[in-house]
Amino acid sequence: MRLAQLTDCHLHADPAARSRAGFPLRQLESVVAAVRAERPDVVLVSGDISQDETAASYQHAHRVLSTLECPWFWLGGNHDQQELMRDVKVIHDDIDLGAWRLLIVDTCVKGHAHGELGEERLGQLVERLAEDARPTLLAMHHPPLAVGSAWLDEIGLKDRDALWEGLSAFPQVKAILCGHIHQAFAGRQVLEHGEVRVYGCPSTTDQFLAGSEGFAIDEASRPGFRIFDLQGEEWLTWIERIDL
Repeated sequence: MRLAQLTDCHLHADPAARSRAGFPLRQLESVVAAVRAERPDVVLVSGDISQDETAASYQHAHRVLSTLECPWFWLGGNHDQQELMRDVKVIHDDIDLGAWRLLIVDTCVKGHAHGELGEERLGQLVERLAEDARPTLLAMHHPPLAVGSAWLDEIGLKDRDALWEGLSAFPQVKAILCGHIHQAFAGRQVLEHGEVRVYGCPSTTDQFLAGSEGFAIDEASRPGFRIFDLQGEEWLTWIERIDL
């Protein structure tokens, strides 16, 4: 089973709109073309599909992503209007990956850049995990670990300690895929039953400079995506970049 993760497209209603370092729609088209060549079984887009929160931006995304030759799914980020997303395509919360399952976790707080689960959503996640013991991936927009950039860590998942406590009873959770940070990242959280890996992904548009105290674009990096190959209860994962 091969999963490809894309994230943080930041599209505008204007298809020719610029970002700080490029043209988001054109770059998304190039990333999707490269993803097709990897022949994934499923594609996940982990939030911030839109920059200007317009219906047209989601229609652009849907048009491009629908050129994929496999099922694709998306979830909302802090820049998104999830009501508008759902008008274009359903936001699923449980994706069957055969021997594995992928659970979508909504970490968004309306009107804020940071993420938070809260007691209700965390309780729902625990209930969903209790239903199925298959190896499980979680996908969320906000990273549940510090990534080493002060400004990004300030707007990460605020109640991550509560998340890790909730996951401590579920050894089937093997890894968490997140967006939001616009860069490759790999970390781990050690729990009583073992460790959970956490993976970040490059944006399909501008990249953030790793390790920066304040907001900074990494102008030397390129858009990309993550490949996640599931093999039994093990996996391989890596980052692919595209040429512009």
